[in-house]
Amino acid sequence: MALEYRNELKYIVSSRQIAILKNRIRPLMALDAHAGERGKYTIRSVYFDDYRNTCYLENEDGTNPREKFRIRIYNADEKTVHLELKRKEGGKTHKDSCVLTTGQCRAFLTGKGVPCGDRYPQVFQKFILKYKTELYRPKVIVEYDREPYVYKAGNVRVTFDTDIRSSNQVETFFEKDLFARPIMPVGFHLMEVKYDGFLPDIIYNSLQIDGLSQETFSKYYLCRKYNIGGVKRNGF
Repeated sequence: MALEYRNELKYIVSSRQIAILKNRIRPLMALDAHAGERGKYTIRSVYFDDYRNTCYLENEDGTNPREKFRIRIYNADEKTVHLELKRKEGGKTHKDSCVLTTGQCRAFLTGKGVPCGDRYPQVFQKFILKYKTELYRPKVIVEYDREPYVYKAGNVRVTFDTDIRSSNQVETFFEKDLFARPIMPVGFHLMEVKYDGFLPDIIYNSLQIDGLSQETFSKYYLCRKYNIGGVKRNGF
């Protein structure tokens, strides 16, 4: 069965540009229900790579297609944990995911892993295989605050990801207060525009402001690149 892909556009934006853009889209788009009373939520992901740093180097080299595994929680809440496989191909993305228990997540973070079995979802089995045969291990935590807006036609999501930060202390993944360092210049953040088959003109036009241009941007890559110790080719 063919994979279903979504278009994904990324833009580096200043705090001033975000203020302008939000004023434009708020009359048109609804705030995602998951945003809660704050109007935003915090996303924390731990990314995995093998001992050759293959995922990092494929990102650096622009390999197409490429895949990354991550474990994700929201608002530092360990009650709901997701394992996700994100595949990027030609500017489009596809994501598979499944739920993990806290115990399973901790086992992956500490290098113990868990036994494989047919009862697990396919994405889980694929991750376990890479964990065992390619020595996938946690490399970096990526955290940021997201303000998400949705539009039904085209299944559009416009998100403002602010205060993007990283930590190499993967053992602290479930701690409420994460020691992390910013990776963006002060006052700059990321806007993502995701949609299925088409982007409605009314949304496209509302996002057109001076100084805005599409970028190739990877939170994972930058968080690893500017992580303490850096990344080497052909080894840890």
